[in-house]
Amino acid sequence: MRITGYYFTHHKEILTQQYPENRETMYIGDRFRGEVVMLHNENNEHRCTGCSACEIACPNGTIRIISKFETGEDGKKKKAIDKFVYHLGMCTFCNLCIIACPTDTIVMSKAFEHSTTDRKSLTKILNKPGSKIEKGVEEK
Repeated sequence: MRITGYYFTHHKEILTQQYPENRETMYIGDRFRGEVVMLHNENNEHRCTGCSACEIACPNGTIRIISKFETGEDGKKKKAIDKFVYHLGMCTFCNLCIIACPTDTIVMSKAFEHSTTDRKSLTKILNKPGSKIEKGVEEK
């Protein structure tokens, strides 16, 4: 009752937001975890080496890395990702995959509107079509 009375007299401090009317101006906290996304630069390049550290760190199998081997400029075969599959419906947003990623290629976004009637739409391929690994990442 004391807290209710406080907000009754200090109504400017109320944090209730009128969703969805304020969708464009809505404040989302810095620690909010929406979904895992893979960062790409303007040349459609990502930093994922396909090391599967995120896949191993995930406690419930949300992430699956499908790898392939590509022949490099020097004629050597190198491991690369074919698909980075992310099952949003299974994710617990624990952030362990983000912490495990040695190249910081995946991050948590602030997207939160995921309601759907089709379960398949919750399975996402995070690497964009035609994307490739950024030069200089695999040497690190």
